Amino acid sequence: MKYDNSRRNFLRSAANTAVAISSAGALSAVAQNYTAVGKSEGIKLGLASFTFREFSRTQLIAYMKQLNLKALNVKDVKDHLPVDPTQEQAALNEYAAAGIQLHAAGAIYFAKDENDDIRGKFDYCKRAGIRVIIAGDPTRDTLPRIQRFVREYDIRFAIHNDGPEDKIWHSPLDVLKAVHDTDPRMGCCIDVGHTMRAGVDPVKAIRAAGPRLFNVHMKDLAAATAKDSQVAVGEGLMPVRGIFEALVATNYEGFVDMEYEIHADDPMPGASTSIAYMRGTLAGMSDQSRAGIEAAR
Repeated sequence: MKYDNSRRNFLRSAANTAVAISSAGALSAVAQNYTAVGKSEGIKLGLASFTFREFSRTQLIAYMKQLNLKALNVKDVKDHLPVDPTQEQAALNEYAAAGIQLHAAGAIYFAKDENDDIRGKFDYCKRAGIRVIIAGDPTRDTLPRIQRFVREYDIRFAIHNDGPEDKIWHSPLDVLKAVHDTDPRMGCCIDVGHTMRAGVDPVKAIRAAGPRLFNVHMKDLAAATAKDSQVAVGEGLMPVRGIFEALVATNYEGFVDMEYEIHADDPMPGASTSIAYMRGTLAGMSDQSRAGIEAAR
């Protein structure tokens, strides 16, 4: 009997242990999922100032307050960030007073393979404390010279893909081929709309870019190949959640900047809808992962 009792205790203990291990494994798997998806709370949303290209800097700041955004991908359009150093400083003072962070600038165009022209653009960003240049149209032949300035200024250089119409940078995959063996601060800004129009899955492009991804321009399309079909984010075909999940999976540390290019005379309704949808998607990702952990317990 002692033997049988010991044996029953042993089997009971083993069964309990197996259940515990199974439960712990399930909980661990969910916890790992939460750790990954939970980082969605850390994805940083910003605004591309081109959205408000028909409005002054003062109006732009007011709109950002309404959108509850503090991060700006600024462009030299209207008076958003003038190239002239004195005027630039005045703009920087106004942004600082409003608590707005300038994290990127662009698109900036690099049509000339000349030191003075390139240095002027790097100086422009350095004065503003900007860490990422969004580059519009550098040629492949210009990249070795630009790389020298990237190293000197320690500023990331993100080439922006512009879709099928772009003669060089149709999709992020073209950018990645060009910067593959360059300084790690040479990379891409993925415009998800132009990427989709080029026939490339934005989610796969993000995963392919990995640490070479320095900025994301978020928009949405009602028709995958039609540039003029842009709609507010969440109203089209863009896999927004999949994009966020890919950013989490690749440990992306940059900003996702909403760029609403239509209705330039009245972009606020679409911009507001877009930001609300992006925030809702991120909140849903976090809530779902927390619920999974509680269910596993």
